[in-house]
Amino acid sequence: MTRTDSSWTRFWNSGPWWKALLMIAAYWVVYQLITFAFTSVFAGSIDETDPLSTPLSVVLGMALPILLAGVLLLLFARSVGWVGELFAPQRPRGGAWMWVAVVLVLIPIVMHLIATDWSFWSITLVLSILFLGLAVGLTEEVATRGLVVVMLRRGGYDERIVFLVSSVIFALLHVGNLISGQAVTTVAVTVIYTFGFGAMMYLSLRITGSLVWPILLHAATDPTTILATGGIDAHSPAMGAADPLVVLAGFFAPLYVLVALIAIFFVKGRMSAKEPVA
Repeated sequence: MTRTDSSWTRFWNSGPWWKALLMIAAYWVVYQLITFAFTSVFAGSIDETDPLSTPLSVVLGMALPILLAGVLLLLFARSVGWVGELFAPQRPRGGAWMWVAVVLVLIPIVMHLIATDWSFWSITLVLSILFLGLAVGLTEEVATRGLVVVMLRRGGYDERIVFLVSSVIFALLHVGNLISGQAVTTVAVTVIYTFGFGAMMYLSLRITGSLVWPILLHAATDPTTILATGGIDAHSPAMGAADPLVVLAGFFAPLYVLVALIAIFFVKGRMSAKEPVA
């Protein structure tokens, strides 16, 4: 740290885990305000009862708000000088066993692509959903596997704590789905699933050595799930009976959680935010 660092930079550059939670809470509030602004200004173009009904509803109601929130996260990273650290190659990488996370995420993506009833979707709607996936993947990975991980490492935590806390924070982000009117049971299942998925993204970050790959994996997961099931966090009745591949892909959710719980005993070591060490 140099003498030219501002008090803003010094505050975020080191400290306890709660600063990461504070940053994520601030991001969540800003994201909600952005979403409210978009739904108010573009109310005539957004179908709140069925946000997937039109490409414009997907883009204005979901994709652009979270993408704008992601841009603000990158501006925050720039303000504290972390952009280079977020996307720099990480050394050393994790153990070879961590490749299991990448494989477990890729398999349902392929299953969903095969199971999708493409006749149900227009080309423009597919493109808008893919854009949504990219916006979600970029923003949520920059937030949790990017900024949160960097903050925890700067705070001196070992990788087991970084793994756990970043995954829990990612899961807690989805508690906010209660505001959109989702049932408590649906939100609870989503939170458990996202803890497991977040753990897979952390392991993917470690084994690939780059934040780009978790972004891409995440960006592929959400839209392929939506296209195959016809809904967000739930199957759409319009899609009819679930394809067997979709049902089989659903079993990967508890598998993520199981692997995450086992990984707690194997993730170890310490990595500096600037100079990773074994």
